Amino acid sequence: MRIVSLLPAATEIVAALGAMGRLVGVSHECDFPPQVRSLPRVTRSRIDPALPSGAIDRAVADAKRTGVATVEVDVELVAHLRPDVLIGQSVCEVCALGASDLARVVTTLIPIPWVVTLHAHTLNGVLKDIATVGETLELRDEAEELLAGLRYRLRRVAARAQRPGMVGAQHAAPLRKPRVLVLEWVDPPYVAGHWVPELVELAGGKDVAGRPGEPSRRRSWADLTALQPDLILVALCGFDTARARVELDAVRAGAARALHGRRVEFVDGQAYTSRPGPRLVDAAELLAALIAR
Repeated sequence: MRIVSLLPAATEIVAALGAMGRLVGVSHECDFPPQVRSLPRVTRSRIDPALPSGAIDRAVADAKRTGVATVEVDVELVAHLRPDVLIGQSVCEVCALGASDLARVVTTLIPIPWVVTLHAHTLNGVLKDIATVGETLELRDEAEELLAGLRYRLRRVAARAQRPGMVGAQHAAPLRKPRVLVLEWVDPPYVAGHWVPELVELAGGKDVAGRPGEPSRRRSWADLTALQPDLILVALCGFDTARARVELDAVRAGAARALHGRRVEFVDGQAYTSRPGPRLVDAAELLAALIAR
């Protein structure tokens, strides 16, 4: 079975199921596990990722206005790879190929591959997507084992967050949950949505801006300051922590100066919070450690 993955989360799911050897092509953003970096890249971004985040936001807005996709597919390469399974998504059309563009690509392929579309907006939806990929690849047992392990780790995170240092205690007093603001973008500011508020809750915090299952939302710095967060987590979509520090520093002198005096921590959004795959559980563990500090 030959698999082409059009997004990093799908690649990570396939690898976690033990089927990395079946991957014959991946997206331009797929970088984990490291072995996939040698596979053919079947997509590319029409937006230079080296641009400042404000310029990227404007380029995305221009693309939406003109109807031009931000991600381009090498259709000839995909056809050459002759995939039996093509894995895409319908969550976000900024960083990965959207559902409508995926449908157009599929109609050009002979033979037509089996298409799996990941569309989770919640943590439970992500787990269901993993089960769907396992079913498609005829790896049901592997998927059940993987999911059992992920659910166990999530339960552990939640249990420890409820009673830090007192797991198993019978009469521990309820704890005040720290007010947490998760930024997915800083120029302009966007608060993280989808599964991120659930991760914050599991990790022992109270997400003061995001809503479970809803897309990330643009908010003003004044609005975010009024929320009075105890902790600001900077987990920028598509950026690692080094790049996130650069982007935050660029806005702190302006409208974001209200962040001064707040505790700010950084999470690798590119690797964890923005990828709806197995490493969301790693994200939950990371968030729990940061919130508990």
